[in-house]
Amino acid sequence: MACPKNMAKRQCLFWAAYNPERSLTRRDGVTPLWLRHPANAIQRKHRPHINSPLGLHAFSSALRGASIVENVWSPPVKLIVGLGNPGAKYARHRHNIGFMAVDRIAADHDFAPWKGKHQGSVSEGRFGSDRAVLLKPETFMNKSGDSVQAAMRFYKLEPGDVIVLHDEIDLAPGKVKFKQGGGHAGHNGLRSIHSHIGADYARVRLGVGHPGHKDRVPGYVLHDFAKADEGWLDDVLRGLSDGAPWLALGDGAKFMNAVGLRVAPSRPSTGTKGPKDAPRTSPKPVQERDERSTMQKLMDRFK
Repeated sequence: MACPKNMAKRQCLFWAAYNPERSLTRRDGVTPLWLRHPANAIQRKHRPHINSPLGLHAFSSALRGASIVENVWSPPVKLIVGLGNPGAKYARHRHNIGFMAVDRIAADHDFAPWKGKHQGSVSEGRFGSDRAVLLKPETFMNKSGDSVQAAMRFYKLEPGDVIVLHDEIDLAPGKVKFKQGGGHAGHNGLRSIHSHIGADYARVRLGVGHPGHKDRVPGYVLHDFAKADEGWLDDVLRGLSDGAPWLALGDGAKFMNAVGLRVAPSRPSTGTKGPKDAPRTSPKPVQERDERSTMQKLMDRFK
């Protein structure tokens, strides 16, 4: 019997200490038998103090020496996927905003250098104590699911452990939305992922705006961001990086709050604000011109 899925390390060790008659099963199916290992003596020795930090440390250290801690508990992993197309000519395309996002996250949070794995580029790191893996599929957008599925198998993950960042034409530029599950809305990258792992993964929709007609969509997303977009794009990427630790924890509300602190106020997709009205002042009275001669003015004065 395995520890409950969401049980913390401390709780799992405590549970194991009080259940020596049960075997523990790892995620990969390997089942160590407690009764065949000297850890039984360790349990008896430390059981009275297991609830204290010192007792837990001693118990954990003893088990580590017996090579059992690794069998009892393994740290959770989140797979954060940025969608895009590989190659320098695609690097600044609107379709590649997912790649841009995970690149910024890796740089800001000191993740390991990118390595070629699982039909893509992988960077591993942590947000505090929370382990995460960043993935950029290099199968081109239409086959993103091949890379995602390969990474999931390697890290033994479920669809709920996967978060996909992608461009969204149905959102105004600079808009970001977090979504758990749902359809692919015609996005080729999401369609591929759906066909490989289903729809129960999370996604972060990154608004890039709509060209106005569906026939113009391919040329629009496969084109570089305009210079006028650089301001809001940088804000969005910074916000995604700020919120990444919450994203790894699965807290969509706090993630969106971190993004909002960078992006707000939201930007319209078209049009600009007009200049502010100047403050209104009372008109000054117009002084009439005196056209009388000097002699006339003198005569009028002594009347």
